[in-house]
Amino acid sequence: MAAVTGTALPAEWIKTWEKSGKGEFLQLCRNLCEDTAVRGIQQALYELAYHVVKGNLKHDQACNVLNYIIEYRDDMPSILADVFCILDIETSCLEEKSKRDQFMQLVLACLYLVSDTILKERLDPDTLESLGLIKQSQQFNQKSVKIKTKLFYKQQKFNLLREENEGYAKLIAELGQDLSGSITSELILENIKSLIGCFNLDPNRVLDIILEVYECRPEYDEFFVPLIESYMYMCEPQTLCHILGFKFKFYQEPNGETPVSLYRVAAVLLQHNLIDLEDLYVHLLPGDNAILEDHKREIGEAKQIVRKLTMVVLSSEKTEEKEKEKEKEEEKTEKPPDNQKLGLLEAMLKIGDWQHAQSIMDQMPPFYATSHKSIAVALCQLLHVMIEPLYRRVGVPKGAKGTPVPALQNKRAFKQVENFEDLRKEVFNMLCYLGPHLSHDPILFAKVVRLGKAFMKEYQTDGNKQDDKEKMELLFSCLLSITDQVLLPSLSLMDCNACMSEELWGMFKTFPYQYRYRLYGQWKNETYNSHPLLVKVKAQTIDRAKYIMKRLTKENVKPSGRQIGKLSHSNPTILFDYILSQIQKYDNLITPVVDSLKYLTSLNYDVLAYCIIEALANPEKERMKHDDTTISSWLQSLASFCGAVFRKYPIELAGLLQYVANQLKAGKSFDLLILKEVVQKMAGIEITEEMTMEQLEAMTGGEQLKAEGGYFGQIRNTKKSSQRLKDALLDHDLALPLCLLMAQQRNGVIFQEGGEKHLKLVGKLYDQCHDTLVQFGGFLASNLSTEDYIKRVPSIDVLCNEFHTPHDAAFFLSRPMYAHHISSKYDELKKAEKGNKQQQKVHKYITSCELVMAPVHDAVISLHLPKVWDDISPQFYATFWSLTMYDLAVPHTSYEREVNKLRVQMKAIDDNQEMPPNKKKKEKERCTALQDKLLEEEKKQSEHVQRVLQRLKLEKDNWLLAKSTKNETITKFLQLCIFPRCIFSAIDAVYCARFVELVHQQKTPNFSTLLCYDRVFSDIIYTVASCTENEASRYGRFLCCMLETVTRWHSDRAIYEKECGNYPGFLTILRATGFDGGNKADQLDYENFRHVVHKWHYKLTKASVHCLETGEYTHIRNILIVLTKILPWYPKVVNLGQALERRVHKIYQEEKEKRPDLYALAMGYSGQLKSRKHCMVPENDFHHKDPPTRNTVPTAVQNGPGGGGGAGLPPSALTTNAAKLEESTAEETDKLKEKSQGAVKVINKAASTTPKVTTSNGNSSSNSKVVKEKEDKEKCGKEKEKEKKEKAPTATPEAKMLGKDGKEKPKEERANKEDKARDIKEKTPKSDKEKEKAKREEKLSKDEKSKIIVTNIESKSTIEKEREKEPSRERDVMKDMKTKENIRGGGGGGEKAPVAGSLKSPVPRSEASDCDREQKRRKVDSHCSPSHSSTVKGLAPLPQVLAVSENCASSRLISIHFQQDNLSELKDSSAKHYVNHSTPTLSKSKERELDKKDLDKSRERSREREKKEEKERKDRKRDHSNSDREVPQDSTKRRKEENGTTGSSKHSKSVSPSDSPRSNEKEKNKSKSSSKEKGDSIKVEKMEKSSSGSKKESRHDKEKSEKKEKRDSTGGKEEKKHHKSSDKHR
Repeated sequence: MAAVTGTALPAEWIKTWEKSGKGEFLQLCRNLCEDTAVRGIQQALYELAYHVVKGNLKHDQACNVLNYIIEYRDDMPSILADVFCILDIETSCLEEKSKRDQFMQLVLACLYLVSDTILKERLDPDTLESLGLIKQSQQFNQKSVKIKTKLFYKQQKFNLLREENEGYAKLIAELGQDLSGSITSELILENIKSLIGCFNLDPNRVLDIILEVYECRPEYDEFFVPLIESYMYMCEPQTLCHILGFKFKFYQEPNGETPVSLYRVAAVLLQHNLIDLEDLYVHLLPGDNAILEDHKREIGEAKQIVRKLTMVVLSSEKTEEKEKEKEKEEEKTEKPPDNQKLGLLEAMLKIGDWQHAQSIMDQMPPFYATSHKSIAVALCQLLHVMIEPLYRRVGVPKGAKGTPVPALQNKRAFKQVENFEDLRKEVFNMLCYLGPHLSHDPILFAKVVRLGKAFMKEYQTDGNKQDDKEKMELLFSCLLSITDQVLLPSLSLMDCNACMSEELWGMFKTFPYQYRYRLYGQWKNETYNSHPLLVKVKAQTIDRAKYIMKRLTKENVKPSGRQIGKLSHSNPTILFDYILSQIQKYDNLITPVVDSLKYLTSLNYDVLAYCIIEALANPEKERMKHDDTTISSWLQSLASFCGAVFRKYPIELAGLLQYVANQLKAGKSFDLLILKEVVQKMAGIEITEEMTMEQLEAMTGGEQLKAEGGYFGQIRNTKKSSQRLKDALLDHDLALPLCLLMAQQRNGVIFQEGGEKHLKLVGKLYDQCHDTLVQFGGFLASNLSTEDYIKRVPSIDVLCNEFHTPHDAAFFLSRPMYAHHISSKYDELKKAEKGNKQQQKVHKYITSCELVMAPVHDAVISLHLPKVWDDISPQFYATFWSLTMYDLAVPHTSYEREVNKLRVQMKAIDDNQEMPPNKKKKEKERCTALQDKLLEEEKKQSEHVQRVLQRLKLEKDNWLLAKSTKNETITKFLQLCIFPRCIFSAIDAVYCARFVELVHQQKTPNFSTLLCYDRVFSDIIYTVASCTENEASRYGRFLCCMLETVTRWHSDRAIYEKECGNYPGFLTILRATGFDGGNKADQLDYENFRHVVHKWHYKLTKASVHCLETGEYTHIRNILIVLTKILPWYPKVVNLGQALERRVHKIYQEEKEKRPDLYALAMGYSGQLKSRKHCMVPENDFHHKDPPTRNTVPTAVQNGPGGGGGAGLPPSALTTNAAKLEESTAEETDKLKEKSQGAVKVINKAASTTPKVTTSNGNSSSNSKVVKEKEDKEKCGKEKEKEKKEKAPTATPEAKMLGKDGKEKPKEERANKEDKARDIKEKTPKSDKEKEKAKREEKLSKDEKSKIIVTNIESKSTIEKEREKEPSRERDVMKDMKTKENIRGGGGGGEKAPVAGSLKSPVPRSEASDCDREQKRRKVDSHCSPSHSSTVKGLAPLPQVLAVSENCASSRLISIHFQQDNLSELKDSSAKHYVNHSTPTLSKSKERELDKKDLDKSRERSREREKKEEKERKDRKRDHSNSDREVPQDSTKRRKEENGTTGSSKHSKSVSPSDSPRSNEKEKNKSKSSSKEKGDSIKVEKMEKSSSGSKKESRHDKEKSEKKEKRDSTGGKEEKKHHKSSDKHR
């Protein structure tokens, strides 16, 4: 107490009380009294009184102060009495008497300030007695007890009916009377008051009876509510609530049932605010905690059910579980007490008191209340009432009447909604409380959906003010929420109501698919987990789906389909999710599932589309199989299902297409598989590399022919589905973006997507991307109208430069646009002027082409560097890329084939007796209509092709400008036109081949057909190696068509003369720009063309073998694909076929275990190759080795002065090497003249000249090139040695021969690089003829050195010089030569390896030599002509060489094969040549001298050769009676040659395929005696050569011959050993 004291009245004030303390205290009290709170003043007064009690202050001083203070507040006496009361209690407890006395004196002094009454209330009776305010405290206590008893415990009113039955009877009669008259509640209330007063009735019991009567007469709300309201003014406010609470309490027994009437009364009283909900809520059971527990238990039970359904339960366990469940159900039969809260809630909803109902719901778990059917139904009924006016106005469908719903009579009920804004504010909120339990009222469900539909209609058409827009947006988002939270979950709980599903689709289809899919996603992944009921439904649906899917087969599609349909009406997301998971595992389910989906609703189809996309986008699924080389089967299955289901059913495609576009945007191309399938199935456009030639041919016709004959499956009735696909693409602007994304993604697959992926997979993805682009582009071209197409596809320069579309794809997309545009312009012009003459039509067509293509010509200029247009014109470029096969040729055979098929069908229909007449008639009509369409289409295409050809005829002169060289022109043409397009599609491959043929046929200036074909066939390794699998297939088709043309020309002289004989494409003088067609000498003649074709076949073999031997997966796979495609036209020559067969055999032996796909390809090709063996011919039949003498044009200086690799090349090698196709100028030509003339003068001094090297284009060889070639050779040399080590023990005889070439190489390194390369590659003499040739070649090589025509056979002097320069190399070479001789001794008979080898060996060279040759050839290519190995049939005697040199000097480089033996023929030809060209460079005396020498030598050699051949034939007859079937042909040919029947073939440098690979090799390898004899003959021959050389032969010759003798002797020693190895491999 002391602690408290110090604050209000400090001790200083007491000390100085009279002076200042009293004044300060009064001031303090005054201040405290201004505050409304009494606590401050109470404390101050208490402290003052306490100082008096303690004796610090006199009581009169205190009384004096209190006298002032009492005036400060009205309630001051009461405050003072309170202070005295506290002090009274405190002092009475103290033992100190003085303090008590002080207190008593203070109170007595202050009696005049506080009234007696207040003091009697507050103070203790003993204190009052002491103060004299009462007489005796005991009497005072007794009196107070009596008064309290009378007041509180004596009954004055009767609350039991039996206590006052008359009064209560009158009361009930009063309330129960007929109230229909003029009786009012006020009148009755007065009567009730009178009854209460008269009979002393208890007012609370009267109120209770009023409520009871109201319960019984619920219809009189308007009477009872005002009555109770008035009555309550007489009662305490809580009374009514307590009475109601007591009533509810009465029914809270275990089996008690609260009457509905009581709920209703309580609800009405709550609605009229006569009681508060909070006050009543506490009286209701069960408690909120119990409700929460109940809710949790329900969720637990639902999860338990799910677990049971997903568990695999054995049958015995099942029966036990059923029994347990029965027991549980029996236990549940004891009925729990009513949920009074829910009863009250239902009553509130029925009378329309939504506010109170909402507050009750808020205190329960979500959807707990509405999960009770009665509540849900009551709420639905209320909603019916609320939406009625709006529904009647906008929602009722046309023609429907519907039953109107009456409004509630209750004036306090919620207002009905009149517009959408009210709907949002009032109804949507109520629907959210209803949730999935809207399922109890399908009619309300339909009404809400129809209102949603009406709103969407308004939303889509309303383009009003900004405020309205915002309101509409808000409404729209609310509608989506309602759909998500109420409509879809309710649909799940409905029992397969298809009508509701369709009704809902009516609204859904107005939403953009993005919103729909979002809703489906929420429905599938979230909604089912939010309510116990939905959890159960989900489990039951999956269980049922499993049951159906287990039994689904092709046979029971219909019944299963009905079950699926039934299940899908309510729970499509769950069902489809399961079905799709099954399809991903078992692809054989696809067909039955697709067929069984015919009973679905439109909404279900849309949900299916969403589920498919969700399954595709599943991030947990791997898109590749574990081997990382193939696309996963689940993705393939889904794609296949997509195609089938989207085609068969009207499902919206936009979402799927957008998904594919988004994936492409993200750089992922796996999902293009889906687009490919969808387009294939919906539009009937197939993309396959396995098309037959018949199908390909049909694909070049019109749309009808394509549909009938172009595809594997006759896909009919695609009109509707393709229209749907087109609409989806156009409506969502996806057509062009998809094309551009695919075009860009092709490279993305390689450079971005394919980083870590297996090369095989990257190839597949690239092919898939490309094929889909082609397929999709084809679909757009055939389905979009001209306007649509032109509107959407930008111009070619925009496509390439802005969108970075590759040129081939850009033209592919633009091509249909040009065609559409030209045809529409042509139609316009035809209408404008009506002239039917063919000429006029053509003129109009050409005009329309010019109008359309002129801007394109300008646009393409920006696509390439300016120098490109020096060689080919933009017009030519645009023409090439804008035309198709449809424009070039009419597939008459295809049209005929399809028409015949239809005729056969019609005949079959006629013969079919079982078919009903109606059907017969229908089918016949269909066939006739198709037939007419096809014939009409053929006629139309024929006219079109004629017009196109006329147009090309006019254009062709401006096509190829050839401002640089023809070679450069061909390079640009191949690089920019042919190669990119021939691998674009199968039809484009055919187109490229036909276009080349067309350009040739049109006699296009500056176009060298020969060069073009040569470049295509001579170098396929790099192209093949860089292709994907499908591109290889297309490249193969292109080569096949090119070979077809070449084979046709090769097959018959008449055809060749007709189609090529007088055409500028076959000019061999490539510098000439004009073409007069008059000079036959400048044309390649038929026989030489056949040699060229053989060279091409050889080149193809070489490239194929190289690819097969690399061991690289891509090389091997691609070359096998290409070879399979070109099988009809290649190989045609026996030895080339054998070479291929051996390599392929090796592949399928090696790859059987390692790479089964390569094994399968090799096996397939091998089988087909064997089946075509009968079509192959010996080499002599393929091309004669002696060209006609009339055309003995000077031999080929193919590649300029350095290119005359005649000696070492196969007779097959192309002459055309018109070589100097490079940019050598007039000055260079003059230099060449000087060089060649100088060379002639010093021809006899050739032996002493250093072997200078010139490049094959006639320019002096650049150092860099020589260095490069040296490096390449060194590399390849190493590789060769390595490979020889590997292969030597097991090499076939042919391989050994090759080895010789390889080892000879270092010796010849200083010689002209190209010729040496050819030498090594292409010559392996195998008979006496070749020995003869070798001698002649040695002599000629000396002459040629001086002319820088370095032949493929180096002269001995050159080799010696090299040896002197490189002693170390000489030693190596000597070793090599020894081993070679050994090999020859054992396996090669009398071959002379170092001398020019014939290419005729069917076994292409080892990888290393290939590499070397390839390098050389590429170098030659880049700077000279594209004919990569200019070849001479037989090396010409000197006059020809001189003539060529003269020809070269005149800059007309001709490469022609010929073989000449007869001196007079040689003279004739050279004389002819001198007539043509007036600059003879040798005196005639020298010429005659040389000719004479030649003739003597040739006679001498032929005699020797005849003797040796005679001897050989005897050996063969004796030792090899079972020789190969071609030996007889060989021998007869030899006889013919001996008799001179074949002209100059005795000097031919190579032997026929039958000689070289088959008979000769076998003979060589079979007997020691023959090999020894041949070895001897080689020695003899070598000796002869060294002696019969020219007089100027130096010491180098002698040295060389000595070394050769040494080699021969060592060969004899090791002969035996090598013979064994050759035997082994034979």
